[in-house]
Amino acid sequence: MSARENIFRKLRAATTAPLPSPDAAIAAHYASLPRTAQADLARVQLAKDFAEKITAWHAEVHIVPRSTWVDKLKEVVAAKGIASLLYAPATTHGKALAAAGVAGLKPYDQPIDGWKRELFENVDAAITGTRGAIAETGTMIVWPDADEPRLMSLVPPIHIALVDADTVVPTLYDAITQQKWSAGLPTNALLITGPSKTADIQQTLAYGAHGPKELIVLLLTGEDAQ
Repeated sequence: MSARENIFRKLRAATTAPLPSPDAAIAAHYASLPRTAQADLARVQLAKDFAEKITAWHAEVHIVPRSTWVDKLKEVVAAKGIASLLYAPATTHGKALAAAGVAGLKPYDQPIDGWKRELFENVDAAITGTRGAIAETGTMIVWPDADEPRLMSLVPPIHIALVDADTVVPTLYDAITQQKWSAGLPTNALLITGPSKTADIQQTLAYGAHGPKELIVLLLTGEDAQ
């Protein structure tokens, strides 16, 4: 076995092995804190806290009923002048977009090597789902896979994300434990709090240096949401 093959063998073994459970001291710390009950009223408050926090980090948030999010998306596409919207056709939300005839849809349905230049130069925005969100910090959890790779949320100038209000949890610890991250992680688990930004140059905050300049969140709630 060559050195290269041996390295890949070890990497494959490491990625398939279950991760250890959280340290007992960490679990005890979070257990000692007042926890947010999983009642309907508490979930609504978590969603509101998340929306306030991520808005403070310069994201644009629209709270919409689950049944009408495609209509709101059409409004956003028109208002932003989005001519090309990258989407994952195999996902549930991707199928909903195609069925609704949203203008400018561009499917991510081929290996990146065949259309890298088009992705980087001719795609205005991308829409992705999320695995959940964190109320404490206003952070979205994006779980890339073969249908919806991480480039969708990192390359286009505008990232539109769907967050179901019922998936918002109080803290990162809650996300790790409730979603059972120890059972297996993707190649990259993304924690996104607002659009891309940096202050490396002369300590001046600039947006879009390492990713999207705009982050638009559609927060999906019950039918009575306003």
